[in-house]
Amino acid sequence: MRILALNWNDLKNPYGGGAEVHLEELLRRLVKYGHQVTLFCSGFKDCAAEEVVEGIRIIRRGNRYNFNLIAPFHLRKMVKENNFDILIEDINKIPFYTPLYLNINTLVVVPHLFATTVFHEINFILGSYIYLSERPFTWVYKRSKFNVISESTADDLAKRGIPRKNISVTYCGIDREVYKYDSSVSKYEQPTILYLGRIKKYKSIQHLILAFRKVKDKISDARLMIVGAGDYLKALKKLADSLKLSYAVDFAGFVSQDEKVERMRRSHLAVLPSIREGWGLTNIECNSVGTTVVAANSPGLRDSVKDGETGLLYPYGDIGALVESIMKILSNTDYRQKLENSALEWAESFNWDSAAREFEEQLIELDRGTIDK
Repeated sequence: MRILALNWNDLKNPYGGGAEVHLEELLRRLVKYGHQVTLFCSGFKDCAAEEVVEGIRIIRRGNRYNFNLIAPFHLRKMVKENNFDILIEDINKIPFYTPLYLNINTLVVVPHLFATTVFHEINFILGSYIYLSERPFTWVYKRSKFNVISESTADDLAKRGIPRKNISVTYCGIDREVYKYDSSVSKYEQPTILYLGRIKKYKSIQHLILAFRKVKDKISDARLMIVGAGDYLKALKKLADSLKLSYAVDFAGFVSQDEKVERMRRSHLAVLPSIREGWGLTNIECNSVGTTVVAANSPGLRDSVKDGETGLLYPYGDIGALVESIMKILSNTDYRQKLENSALEWAESFNWDSAAREFEEQLIELDRGTIDK
């Protein structure tokens, strides 16, 4: 098949994240399966306008501020000139609403939609713009076929009015060459809590810092590592300083992949306190290297954690419950190791090759017109 993929960013973009990892892991494998793949996305400073990366032809136009405005013009031209068989529209920010101006078989990929969650991240004016941009979603895409990464997202789409028969679920995989268990690696000497991911307000890392203050009262040598970069870092450092925790919180920033995996392996647990995620890939990555997790019982995160088996879930925003969950793991080595063993088994069920084959099947069925109309 000749496949055109549409996404706001690509993995080389500094603003790329989990959605880009998900899409490009699948696209790379589609290339290996013999399909021709073009990815159309926004540009960024000093980027190449066009290049080929691992067999994927990447075309970049515009920037992160105007991409949704210029995309229709370029897409119409590309579809007309290249005779693509199918379009993959990845919606992880504002929808592109391609059914309004393109006549092509389309599989819509949705990590998650923002809805009112957007107001936890940005100011009211910009948040309103994104929120209102999602409002026509159901009307425009009601006849489209969807592929999502969690049951939570599938339920969200169904509640919005998308027919459940039009929604398939393909779970994310992980790179087993990178995220693998090493029994020779020991945990840190100090009880260590890890947050790993983008530093954004909606990730609610401030809840973890507030909880850590109470954990320190009970476990004096505990420490917290916050790994990642983002625009909410300054506010988090200010909070840690106001709580007199700066000496015990390591704001590591962006780290190499090898260092990231080492920190994952050696931490006693990872915490993901976000209000909403598409899936919670970091949960599975941590599980795969032998580390249990505590996560908010939020859409997406609840799908990637088996509560009481591979980690613990707590009610989003409940600082006391978060403290209790952390303490339950840090204060009982046997219990922690039980969770770690189950987590390793759980992570074994996720791989990108299986995910890509499932995804390819959806594309083939749509191209042949065999998906239920």
